[in-house]
Amino acid sequence: MIASLALILLAQLVGEAIARGAHVPIPGPVIGMGLMFGFLLLRDSARFGLPRFLPKPLTDGTLENTARGLLLNLSLLFVPAGVGVVGRLDLLRAQGVKLAIVLVVSTALSLLVTVLVFRAVAARVERPGRDGER
Repeated sequence: MIASLALILLAQLVGEAIARGAHVPIPGPVIGMGLMFGFLLLRDSARFGLPRFLPKPLTDGTLENTARGLLLNLSLLFVPAGVGVVGRLDLLRAQGVKLAIVLVVSTALSLLVTVLVFRAVAARVERPGRDGER
């Protein structure tokens, strides 16, 4: 579990270093998540044979169980953010209406895009294959 947690935190740290060093407008943890995804693709690719060089906790499912445990307790990680919001109630009072409008519009747009993507994928899946099979 320690090796798995260390790898997760290392991916976030490297992502943060890339974001700050390259001055990109993408959050470091998002870059770290992409790095972790790339690592998992490489790890599970039979072409590279990477699992034989990695410690057992990174190949036997411990990494996935550690990530699942973090996700199960994700709500606890929002407590500091909530405290930060309460600490800046003056800013929320001044910009609250604008923030509410942005949240409603972005949520509506996200739902709309999700529906459009779902319909496009569903139409593509329901279309008969080239050989006439479904």
